Amino acid sequence: MNCDKIKNNIAEELKSSKELLRALSLDIEKSEDGRDFKKFNEVVGFCEQILRVVEAWPQNKEIVFLDCSCGKSYLSFALNYIFSKRFSAETFFYGVDINSVLIERCNRIKDSLGFDNMQFVHAKIIEALPEKPVDMVIALHACDTATDETIAKGIKLGARYIMVVPCCENQIRSSLKNGHPLVDLTVFGLLRYRFADILTDALRSQFLMGAGYSVKLVEIASPKCTPKNLMIVARRKKGVKKFSMDGYNRLDEMFHTEFVLKDYFRGYDMNRENYIHFEKF
Repeated sequence: MNCDKIKNNIAEELKSSKELLRALSLDIEKSEDGRDFKKFNEVVGFCEQILRVVEAWPQNKEIVFLDCSCGKSYLSFALNYIFSKRFSAETFFYGVDINSVLIERCNRIKDSLGFDNMQFVHAKIIEALPEKPVDMVIALHACDTATDETIAKGIKLGARYIMVVPCCENQIRSSLKNGHPLVDLTVFGLLRYRFADILTDALRSQFLMGAGYSVKLVEIASPKCTPKNLMIVARRKKGVKKFSMDGYNRLDEMFHTEFVLKDYFRGYDMNRENYIHFEKF
């Protein structure tokens, strides 16, 4: 089935549930320039990528999600509804956010919808302690370093998949003004801004590869819908015994980024099963 048809099917499925849209306060009948319409299309695009992954999921195996920096949890609620209508697989959703007001809102919504397979927790992403083994760590527009915290959490949990759509990416922008091979490019403010986004996602992708994941980058929606439409899809490789951070380290050293991702692993015991050893950290 082609991409457009899958997206259309997901969109129509979600549109058919007035109760769900009403509970989420999503008014998608507004113009295509409306915020709700754009958010709906971002969620549909993310759902499409997840459904592609779970098509080959073992039957009768529960799929456990951890939605990081979940906010209003549009994504988890939409996924839960889609799975309840289209798949026989059991699912469970954890949502974590540092905003206690939003977590309370999510708990009210899941109770009103009768979704007893969801649990929302007020906590930092890196400190969340899911009771069940997590299969998929996801994040839709987790702001700034919350995306990196999500990636670190997924690696530490040994998640089978880590799927993130980054939002604002500010950490390394100011460090790109000088002292690197592309200074003639980054001297221009707008180009530095755009290059920082590219470099940030390249660092994230290289880090995941070094941690034993295969990585691809895809677009979840048209750039006309949102400029932040890039998804990093990471799948944990089986049977990997040796890990290498060479690709990540080369980028980090070339641009002197001191990127935040490695900070989550300082002093961490990487010798346990599913965890990794970083030779240069």
